[in-house]
Amino acid sequence: MIHAALLNPFDVHVYHLVNGLAGKNKLLDDVMIFFAKDALELYAALFIAYWFALPKEDLRSRNQLAVAGLSGVLALVLNVVISHFLWFRPRPFVVLPKGTYMQLIPHPADASFPSDHSAGSWGFAGGSWGRTPRWISVPFTVIAVLVMFARVFVGVHYPTDVIGGMAVGLVASAVVRPLASRIMPITRLVAKPFGYGKATEEAQRAGRTSRG
Repeated sequence: MIHAALLNPFDVHVYHLVNGLAGKNKLLDDVMIFFAKDALELYAALFIAYWFALPKEDLRSRNQLAVAGLSGVLALVLNVVISHFLWFRPRPFVVLPKGTYMQLIPHPADASFPSDHSAGSWGFAGGSWGRTPRWISVPFTVIAVLVMFARVFVGVHYPTDVIGGMAVGLVASAVVRPLASRIMPITRLVAKPFGYGKATEEAQRAGRTSRG
């Protein structure tokens, strides 16, 4: 494993620029703390809400929600591999001199690169692109951007940590999206007790019958 504690000018400058905004406005601090700590739980809540809010016959969008969820999970798995076996980078609050930063949330001194929250968020966002309504994919993407900013704002990540997390999340979504058709049988099975997709399946059967 490579241990990398050396800082680069980009990380130092942008980290202090963003983290320097912390502690000056309580409302802003509270909003950033929320997105820094609870974004993955927010995605889970939105997943459930969107699942029930979609039209009953829309199995494809529900299946893409499943793709988004699996993309987020894969992104976190990839992060574990990177941070535990390939590259260890100490957190900013471990390396930087005391008094030069503000840390708004407690955090273990574990690996900083890549950011789990950023990776999971971008896995969710990227997995939703293209096959879900914009009222699903756009909020997912906006939250992912806010998470990147928030994790640096609260003092627990460098900018390249969250950029690396974004890259991992998008790679994960690119891997999972082509598997959507393989995931559909599971989505159909889960959706069946709710009566979702029934009208679509009946229309498909009617079409096959008329062609026959």
